[in-house]
Amino acid sequence: MAPTVQRNVTPWASAALALTALLTTSCAGKSSDAPAPQKNSSATTPHGYVEGAKEAAEQQSRLLLGDPGGDTRVLDLITGKVHRTADVAGATRLATDGRFGYFDTARGTHVVDTGAWTVDHGDHVHYYRAAIRDVGDLPVGPDAEVRSDATVTAVTDRDGRTGLYDRKELEHGEVPAARILDGVHSGAVVPYEEHLLALTGGGRSTKLTVYDREGERVAAPDAECEEPRGDAVTRRGLVLGCADGALLVGAGDGAFTAERIPYGEDVPAKERAAAFRHRAGSDTLTAPAGDRAVWVLDVTDRTWKRVETGPVVAANTAGEGSALLVLETDGALHGYDIVTGRETSSTEPLLTTPAKTGADAGGPAIEVDRSRAYVNDPAGKRVYEVDYNDGLRIARTFELDFEPRLMTETGR
Repeated sequence: MAPTVQRNVTPWASAALALTALLTTSCAGKSSDAPAPQKNSSATTPHGYVEGAKEAAEQQSRLLLGDPGGDTRVLDLITGKVHRTADVAGATRLATDGRFGYFDTARGTHVVDTGAWTVDHGDHVHYYRAAIRDVGDLPVGPDAEVRSDATVTAVTDRDGRTGLYDRKELEHGEVPAARILDGVHSGAVVPYEEHLLALTGGGRSTKLTVYDREGERVAAPDAECEEPRGDAVTRRGLVLGCADGALLVGAGDGAFTAERIPYGEDVPAKERAAAFRHRAGSDTLTAPAGDRAVWVLDVTDRTWKRVETGPVVAANTAGEGSALLVLETDGALHGYDIVTGRETSSTEPLLTTPAKTGADAGGPAIEVDRSRAYVNDPAGKRVYEVDYNDGLRIARTFELDFEPRLMTETGR
């Protein structure tokens, strides 16, 4: 494995980066993340203890990477080590729930436990790391949509049928049997607030439907979503993309609410928000608005902002006053002020070969966490770490031995 090239490393992480001078490979089966034997009795088990995992003082960020040819890797952003996992041939998309990676293939959805996750208790959080391992295949067809929370993973196939899987069994490295949710759904079924939220109904308009965890329908707001596309869970609620903007579904006092967030203008179908990207925990969402602009949805303020950019390959933002990050067809990462729409910074071209607008999950992407952004260059066999708070400075470059066409960040 070629060594990591480090550029302009700042003192914020000097202790951690001292461990990343060389990018080495290791096998998941040889991971040193197994915890020391637990000597405490059940009566003295420390708060937050998780069997089979170590608790850490900081977020344990990892990148899960894949190539449609079958190569997959987990890049540990704390240690700089690259862990090889089982080949997943034919993968066309990659999703995550913050811990598990879900590769979409023709034969099913392949699950990888990246061994890094965060548990948010509201007033405090716990960060964990554990061994990396392959879990196996969920027996669903291609183009499946996967959504998950701490207890259930919902997998909706392209025909609208949804299987529910016990996430605790996935955490133990086992592929559980599926419980099939009655009915046909438009788009993904989303676990949210100990319920399952879905859109049902044929034609152009769908109706919000709420199930309990046993699959029984419960009371739901009288809300519809026309031509649904895209969804995202935020601290303010579940956002569903609709033809006229977004539908925000919240929960409180044992009941669900639904509120429309309209664009405020007629938006052609090809320029509507269809797939949302955001930093985990943020209430600011991004989505391409056609080929040369990006939508920014502020869920807190219930407002849409259209930012005119160059030709868009990928977009994301950390939210909360941070810049809108846009990877454009010139191969450079550009930063835009969301309020004014003005470009504030840019990098040199990062991509080895030009990328097309509207690139799918098999091309360059932008992953964002609380301090860094990550951009994959498939043809160049590398991943860039970008400090978006310092003029888009390239903090680290990770050289790899395969083309990382699929990328997602876990540990969040």
